[in-house]
Amino acid sequence: MSIIPCTSWVKKGVASANPAKIQLTPKELNRIIKHKQPELILPVGNDSDKKHNKKKREVGSSEIDEYNFDKYDDESGNIHCNIGNIASFEEDGIDPFITEEDDDSEKDDDIIKSNDNLVLIGRVEGGGSILEVFVYNQDEDSFYCHHDILLPSFPLCIEWLDFDPSDSKPGNLCAIGDMTSIIQIWDLDLMDSLEPVYKLGRKSNKKRSQSYVGHRDAVLDLAWNKNYTHVLASASADHTVLLWDLEIGVPANKFTSFEEEIQSLKWHPNESHYLLTGCADTLVRLFDCRYETIVQSWDALGEVEKVLWNSFDSNYCLVSTSNGYIQYIDIREDKSIWDVQAHTKEVIGLSLSSSCPGLLVTSANDGVIKVWDIINNKEPRSIWEKKTNLGALLCLAPNPDNPFVFAVGGDNKSHNYKIFDLLQIPEVRERFRERKLQNNINDTRTQEEKEGMMDVTEDKNSTILHTTNTASKRTERYK
Repeated sequence: MSIIPCTSWVKKGVASANPAKIQLTPKELNRIIKHKQPELILPVGNDSDKKHNKKKREVGSSEIDEYNFDKYDDESGNIHCNIGNIASFEEDGIDPFITEEDDDSEKDDDIIKSNDNLVLIGRVEGGGSILEVFVYNQDEDSFYCHHDILLPSFPLCIEWLDFDPSDSKPGNLCAIGDMTSIIQIWDLDLMDSLEPVYKLGRKSNKKRSQSYVGHRDAVLDLAWNKNYTHVLASASADHTVLLWDLEIGVPANKFTSFEEEIQSLKWHPNESHYLLTGCADTLVRLFDCRYETIVQSWDALGEVEKVLWNSFDSNYCLVSTSNGYIQYIDIREDKSIWDVQAHTKEVIGLSLSSSCPGLLVTSANDGVIKVWDIINNKEPRSIWEKKTNLGALLCLAPNPDNPFVFAVGGDNKSHNYKIFDLLQIPEVRERFRERKLQNNINDTRTQEEKEGMMDVTEDKNSTILHTTNTASKRTERYK
């Protein structure tokens, strides 16, 4: 198995030019290895596995296990990444496998330039899970892995954020939701990290008399509130949505109005107390988090895979479903404006261009990527489509700095990630090259306005979002 279940971008100029390297003593490293080794072994046959296997879906694979991959983990020559197998120290504390210092070319590659994007890729190889941090520079036509992080579980979603509770300055962090109930926060400006900077959630432990905190099942999606930067929303297979107060690292609010697992959620781009959710119970819900109420809900044509605000006109949102449909909703109305069967399978990728109004990209388990024009809000116009060689397409993300660049990940064993420059496609170039680019809504507010928009009450049992603006079953497919 080799798949890319999630991916995300980091804007230019955010990352540190010279990321710090973690320097551990041999004793510290051995201590971490002993502590972490049980977590890095993929569990087999536990209750969670059985639960998520109930509705098992095939993802672009043959029903015949031609190469006996089911028995791959049992073979004696296991090549999965496991630091417990590769770390070795002599009594004098010297690693015998290290023979020379890094050369100058490797040091140059460590430097991140002001015109570099970081690309975050959640990768699963066999039983090992990795977060890969790539550098993308379009001007230099370069794309290479800068560093990677070994993850303890199968990653399902990645969300970038800059809120660091230990520092008054913005950071360069990412939150990862996975097959466990714990959310991990990693510092992207640290290389060779073996542990996240902090975690959200805790499993129960009878021996330590600890009750659980947070979710009870896999975390399927994450949404960071870009205006109220200490708030992170999480959606789970346990049928709940949590709002986390990152200042203290605990959930401050919990929404339980769901019949199935919540597969997608997005904060409104300017009225940031509104949270849009998409659930496998075929309902799209809009919450007002100030009053913990559902403002409106809409019927979807299938299990909801993704929800997305139109960041150029926030009266509208998009929905994709498990049976290939895309729906366009005016939140002031009770029904969708239009719907179209865009794909033959689950539409897992649903992204708008970062600054080109109307440019919509979709991707699905059928392996097809499509470009649409939805500029008139009345009906979609199909512009281009391609059957990729990436397998079933499991994730899609737009470049925040280039309106025509998108990254796509799939489950093809040998080739499962690609960055598309849509301006290289004649049909797309002809349709959109003359369109006036504009910033999306999130970029229009000053930092002072953002800082004054939200407060969390002293009562940590309820998060109240105060605004100063008066206008105010993913897991089954991977098993």
